Amino acid sequence: MHALMMTEAGVPVAVGLLAKINPLVLSVMGGAAVAHGATAPYDVSFATGRREVRPIEQHIHSFLEVLPLTAMAFAACLHPEAVRDTLRGGRGPDDWKLLPKERPLPARYLAALAATISLGVALPYAEEMKRCLRARRTRRAA
Repeated sequence: MHALMMTEAGVPVAVGLLAKINPLVLSVMGGAAVAHGATAPYDVSFATGRREVRPIEQHIHSFLEVLPLTAMAFAACLHPEAVRDTLRGGRGPDDWKLLPKERPLPARYLAALAATISLGVALPYAEEMKRCLRARRTRRAA
């Protein structure tokens, strides 16, 4: 479930970093925020039935739950013309295409960001997945 939520947060971030902000990108961000907002409470309710979920974990989930919505809000504030176009259904066919940024981010910046995400997000999530699979095998064997 955490991998799903990371995907729901990661896809709109990647699209926002690499693509021109237009109605398609804002719609992807909004859809991902809604999906993430639905998955997060399900994750907590799923875990609550299987183990103790302490208040600090619930608080952390509450904080993480709003991050995709916050990212979309920042993008919307920085690109009000794209918000207007989205609300009007778009001005033309390019509004609903994934287009590269007019001024792409430097490759070194993107590489540093990818390394940070790999070490700070993907690696810990992979370790968590490994522990979950080990726990499942242990439960099944018992």
